[in-house]
Parts: sequence; structure tokens; C-alpha cells
Amino acid sequence: MLIDVITLFPAVFEGPLTESMIKRARARKIVTIKIHNLRDYAEGKHQITDDRPFGGGPGMLMKPEPLFRAVEAIADKSSRVILLSPKGRKLTQKKLVQLSKQKHLVFVTGHYEGVDARVEEHLIDEEISIGDYVLTNGALPAMVVIDGVVRLLPGALGHEESASRESFSHGELEYPQYTRPAEFRGMKVPEILLSGHHAEIEKWRKEQGKLKTKKARPDLT
Repeated sequence: MLIDVITLFPAVFEGPLTESMIKRARARKIVTIKIHNLRDYAEGKHQITDDRPFGGGPGMLMKPEPLFRAVEAIADKSSRVILLSPKGRKLTQKKLVQLSKQKHLVFVTGHYEGVDARVEEHLIDEEISIGDYVLTNGALPAMVVIDGVVRLLPGALGHEESASRESFSHGELEYPQYTRPAEFRGMKVPEILLSGHHAEIEKWRKEQGKLKTKKARPDLT
């Protein structure tokens, strides 16, 4: 998979995208991630990327020209162009699975009061929000989506079952897990997990996952 990110703050991505699972996935050529500075596509001495909104109002808007130049230089007909925006559809595991099947993702990270509406209407394929709250810009949301997508790519986690067994993969939270010691400060690991009966263990795990989901989401039946 190829992932391109268009941002005003490329340095923000250096840490999260060069560590842990994503670092290994990049090293194995499972994913290629490129970060593009939007100012490189702006004109003039000061490389201005924002301006005041027509009709007045607080804050500044991202100008359409640099964004159009950037996306048109990076994307093609097979690309999926995504704007990280609080107005977008809320991110779910189902959406991450859909995105993981794409060959090329282009993330546009907003800033200021948002982007010129012509960008949303004519340049973007979809808008995604990671939650009902406000952040300084779209850099952190882009990293969240990238992390969620990359871990679903074959080979990224090193074990084929890892992603399929994770929370939300089947609409439920993950069951409780334990490791050594079997008893710690009087707290014991459930006997079923020490029994060696794999069918019964799997049954217990499914039941525990359902209970955990109901507790976290009491509205579910």
C-alpha cells in the first residue's frame, strides 16, 4: 500500500510513523508512507496557504489552490483522497477494514477553521472524523487512521490471526487475557485458561467478550 499525507506540519509525523509496528511494516515494504509539506505547493515568497473567509467570520480558511496542486500532483484515478475533519463520518473498525483494501490513500490534514468548500466538493472522496471533539489540526487524526489501517495489512503484525482477533473485529470487545504468574497477590488466573481444553477456552473467551461489550455499551442487547 502507498499512503501520502499532505500537511502543514510534516515534522509531527516523524515520531509516530517511525516506531513500533509501522516502522517494521515500512521496513518490510508492506506500506510506503510519504509526508508532503503543503507549503511546497503554495506560491509566492511567503508560501501562504490560508486566507480570511468571504462574508466574514472568525479564523482563517485553507486556500484551495495549494491543496488542489498537491492532490493533483500526488493522486490519480485509483487513489482514495480523505480529508480529516470533524464534519466527517466517525471512524469505525469497519471503515478501517475498507480502507486497508485500497492501494493508495491520500490524507489531507485540515487546519485553522477548515478548508475552502470547493476542496470538499471537488477534490475529496470522503471526510473522516475520529470523534466528537476539536483538535488543533488533522495531523493526529491522520496518524490514528494510518495506524489502524496499516495494522490490518497482511504481514504487518507478524501473525495472521492478530488483527482478526482484536477488539471490534467481530463487533465485540476483546476478552480478558492473562500471563504468568498464575497467581499474583492472591489474584488468580481463571482455571479454564490453565485447563488445556482449547474448545472450552474458546467458548469462555467468546462469552467474556460479549459480557465486556455489554458493560462498555449498555445500550446493546
